[in-house]
Amino acid sequence: MAHRFEILGRDPCHEGFLRLDRVRLRHAKFEGGMTPELTRECLVRGLAVGVLPYDPERDEVVLVEQFRVGAIDDNRGAWITETIAGIAEPGEDPRSVAIREALEEANVHIEDLRPIADYLPSPGGSTERVVLYCARCDTSQAGGVHGLDEEHEDIWSHVIPADEAIGQVADGHYRAAMPVIALQWLALNRRRLREEWTEGAWSEHLWSGDDPD
Repeated sequence: MAHRFEILGRDPCHEGFLRLDRVRLRHAKFEGGMTPELTRECLVRGLAVGVLPYDPERDEVVLVEQFRVGAIDDNRGAWITETIAGIAEPGEDPRSVAIREALEEANVHIEDLRPIADYLPSPGGSTERVVLYCARCDTSQAGGVHGLDEEHEDIWSHVIPADEAIGQVADGHYRAAMPVIALQWLALNRRRLREEWTEGAWSEHLWSGDDPD
């Protein structure tokens, strides 16, 4: 009985840039039995893919800044710094989305994608699923304003030293979940990535006694 639910009805409330459904349902209770009929509104969002490009040679990451309508009532402002991200088309491979969005939003070529997390950011009211990666890149030509004109994107790509970006997590600089999760993962895995992704860079640090972490 546990974890069983029944969909009694599902009706669209709105469909525009986003889709909102009204769902009638009931579900099993932990102590037995079923709930009465419940009505819940649910934002139908789909699969979002995020990626944190990391240059192990320069020890830098790429983050993007753009206007977000969900932050218009936040007194800290409506421009959010976050990871590169985009919505997958039906059946599209998440890695392909990450590669495409890195080019569109930051003009960065990425490779060797490493999975960070696969999670539901707001399951209380949205179907959105997020797949998040870290990927190797070269930041030497990164930075500047990018985005697709036909989608009216105005995206500022920032190249940030990894130490600084990780430190900004502790300072509460990031308001979106993706960069917080991605940078915390990088803090835990940075040493290993530099060992695997650089040729001789890590051995030079060890020889000199420096620790880039």
